[in-house]
Amino acid sequence: MNGGLAPARMIALGSAALMEGFALIGFETHADPAPEDVETLMQELIRDQQSALVVIEQSLARHPGRHLQHAQREGGRIVITEIPEINLSGDYHSRVESLVQGLLGPTAPELQKWETQE
Repeated sequence: MNGGLAPARMIALGSAALMEGFALIGFETHADPAPEDVETLMQELIRDQQSALVVIEQSLARHPGRHLQHAQREGGRIVITEIPEINLSGDYHSRVESLVQGLLGPTAPELQKWETQE
């Protein structure tokens, strides 16, 4: 059905409290990883040409190392999505939102519409 491809790894990186939920739904979890652990994992995914969905807590992605940056730029095989820290979820703003605000300004109609719906 998938053309003989190995299944993508589902990986979650973040605080122990947040990782409990991801473990329950079948993710490979890495609780409270050090930056060098994140880099080692990204290097392994790139080197072994593995497909993966990586959910990473925003604080871990704030200052990405070389391999995390590579994986973020590569696209396709490794999909990386950031999630807010468990105690800051109400204040979370994605990089895409920040990029759109930077391009269109904070008065962009779609952003205002989105914010009022929350």
